[in-house]
Amino acid sequence: MKPIQFCFLLSLLLAFSQMYAQQKVTISGYVEDADTGEKLIGANVYDAKTFAGTTTNAYGFYSLTLPSDSIQLVVSFIGFDTYAESILLKENITKNIVLQSDVLLKEVEVIATEATPEIQERTQMSTVSIPIKQIKSLPRFLGEVDVLKALQLMPGVQSGSEGSSGLYVRGGGPDQNLILLDGVPVYNASHLFGFFSVFNADAINSVDLIKGGFPARYGGRLSSVIDIRMKEGSMKKIGGAVSIGLISSKFMLEGPIIKDKTSFIISGRRTYIDVLARPFIRMANNQDEGYNSTLGYYFYDLNAKINHKFSDRDRIYLSAYAGDDTFYFREESEYDDPGFDSSYKDDYDANTGWGNITSMLRWNHVLSPKLFSNVSLTYSNYDLHIDYSSKSEYTYNGMVEKEDFGFRYFSGIEDWGAKIDFDFMPSPAHYIKFGVGATHHQFKPGALQYEANFGDDDDENIDTLLNESFVNAVEYVAYVEDDFKMTNRLKANLGLHYSSFAVDDTMFHSLQPRISARYLLNNRWSLKASFAMMTQYIHLLSNSSAIDLPTDLWVPATKKVVPQNSMQVALGAAHTFKNNFEVSIESYYKTMKNLIAYKDGGSYFGGGIGSDTDWQDQVESGDGESYGVEFLVQKKKGNTTGWIGYTLSWSNRQFEEINFGKQFPYKYDRRHDIAIAVMHKFGERFELSGSWVFGTGNAVTLALANYPKAAMPDVDIRNLVNGYGNNAFGYGANQFFDNRNGYRMPSYHRLDIGASFIKQKKTGERRWNVGFYNLYSRKNPFFMFVDTQYDPASGEQERKYKLVSLIPILPSVSWQRTF
Repeated sequence: MKPIQFCFLLSLLLAFSQMYAQQKVTISGYVEDADTGEKLIGANVYDAKTFAGTTTNAYGFYSLTLPSDSIQLVVSFIGFDTYAESILLKENITKNIVLQSDVLLKEVEVIATEATPEIQERTQMSTVSIPIKQIKSLPRFLGEVDVLKALQLMPGVQSGSEGSSGLYVRGGGPDQNLILLDGVPVYNASHLFGFFSVFNADAINSVDLIKGGFPARYGGRLSSVIDIRMKEGSMKKIGGAVSIGLISSKFMLEGPIIKDKTSFIISGRRTYIDVLARPFIRMANNQDEGYNSTLGYYFYDLNAKINHKFSDRDRIYLSAYAGDDTFYFREESEYDDPGFDSSYKDDYDANTGWGNITSMLRWNHVLSPKLFSNVSLTYSNYDLHIDYSSKSEYTYNGMVEKEDFGFRYFSGIEDWGAKIDFDFMPSPAHYIKFGVGATHHQFKPGALQYEANFGDDDDENIDTLLNESFVNAVEYVAYVEDDFKMTNRLKANLGLHYSSFAVDDTMFHSLQPRISARYLLNNRWSLKASFAMMTQYIHLLSNSSAIDLPTDLWVPATKKVVPQNSMQVALGAAHTFKNNFEVSIESYYKTMKNLIAYKDGGSYFGGGIGSDTDWQDQVESGDGESYGVEFLVQKKKGNTTGWIGYTLSWSNRQFEEINFGKQFPYKYDRRHDIAIAVMHKFGERFELSGSWVFGTGNAVTLALANYPKAAMPDVDIRNLVNGYGNNAFGYGANQFFDNRNGYRMPSYHRLDIGASFIKQKKTGERRWNVGFYNLYSRKNPFFMFVDTQYDPASGEQERKYKLVSLIPILPSVSWQRTF
């Protein structure tokens, strides 16, 4: 959109807003927490007399235009007491609302509940919102609250392998999730090879997961949007939390810099696995004179945010996140031989690190009571590096020889972005959002720097850089959407998302329509439908692995590897009963085009390190489809909360050069997925929670036999899965495989429980959190391998497929103090 056209459109909207204001008046403002001044996102604001209403936006702002008359203004939000006030509207007014926290999450009395936007009234479908209090109440893995693990318990969302925090949404891959932290993309959302996510729940205000029917303001990924908003920091008083667990500790501190004007929040977390293991490593070193080694792993997260209120019309925010994983190994050895007048010294140093840095500068401005703007400047960087160095010194009869060797591998992606968004609310029947933005991407798909020094002669020294191929690209977006009420029963969200991608000398364009609608059957039941097209310009090259390794590579769409596209339709029904239980059932069908995967035997270094092989020649493009039905019952209020979710789904892939061109199940295709989560609060001193999950086993590819061989034994391959495999096979240099992912591992199921012992203090509270992961110690399959054993009875080698389980019952304990 050209600047002149954009300014003209904005002028028309302002003129329309002014003309419309001559007939009606507008009440607008912010809704915030009375204790902290934190803005409340998605609070319900309505007039109990006319049932006209709206919700606060992502920054706590609302605008409600009504006929000039007296109104009964009602504001409600889960976990807070309902606010009600009679107001005589004669002119446009600004009204900031503060809500008092309902500490016990009691069943609040809601005035004119039929006007409250419950699940059956909301236009958006395929959306999951879990209150942060519920997430913190769930059982903890090694004492850590994990946002992404909570989302894994929702229908339509599968985890990867045991303990992983990866998300596979409606048949999509982990690269197809747009994970936003305060509006900034996060490219690697996990620590410890996927066992923890990078998000500190103490610093988070809200979490929303969108699986389909995507609003037009979102784009760039095929499968889901995970929108995580950080807290702003208390405007009222200094507060915080400290937590100490078995493998990590964390803190959070927030408060006003200038009361009711400027606030801050800072939080941090670090593991100390390396510190705990150090004494044992030192004991091992003491047993071998002349040898010393150090081995360790740790990760850390750091969040910070500051916001300043210039006036009721202008606010500015600056936030940042930094997180990193580091694995290191150092070894020193020394040996002297006086008899031969010789000695040697060897030093080895290996270090692997990967992590994210994000930052955001945001300016909120109220242009008029009906028009709200947000200007954002963003930065995101994901970096991986692998370093290795070796130094050797050999002395013999006074002669010294030295050799130095080292290499460094690095890859990543770096983004700089700018965006402006508008919320226009001309009347309660329309909520219009529109905006434009641009992002500059720099892709670093892998480079290897090699250095070697074998003596004093310069001809023997090497210093070279291999496979350096940084790629720059620019992505442009523009969108418009309107959530509007067509009749008393029919409401729809219509939108259009345009994007383009400029890379090298190629320009891609995409126009993506988005439609969501709901039809009220009565006050408690509604039918919903949605249609969405999505385009993704970046790809993730992943090697098959049982654990989430950081060696996956982000690469851009090119002439040879074109952008991914998807189309998704969904139908569903929503119901609320007893004013407290939300029920939804949805069916969906999704197609995906131009997916990529490594060819059989392919990898980034497919032609050898330093070769001229292009990554584009190592991949194959294909299609995918997924479809299924999801069922969810959720209770968010009261002393007992939780949900029950069930998914019946299918997910398939098809590539021309893989599996002989035949369609095959996706690795994480799961026919059945069940999740139950329950949390109960026994007064103010004790809380108990539990979760149980069940899932069909992951799809795997098994070798039928080795070849060449004179004859292949007649076997029933199904026995390999049912009995974990004990059939005899011959030997050979190669293996013969049947259909790709044609067999299943055993089903996965697990029970976790957690308990919190709470004591109120003069300032804040103290908690002891105790939990058990995998309570009945189910030996869930992590990966499968082939073992060959000699059978004395037959005199032949016997092949067996064996399963490896990773985590048995795992207890945890943590201490937390808030103030």
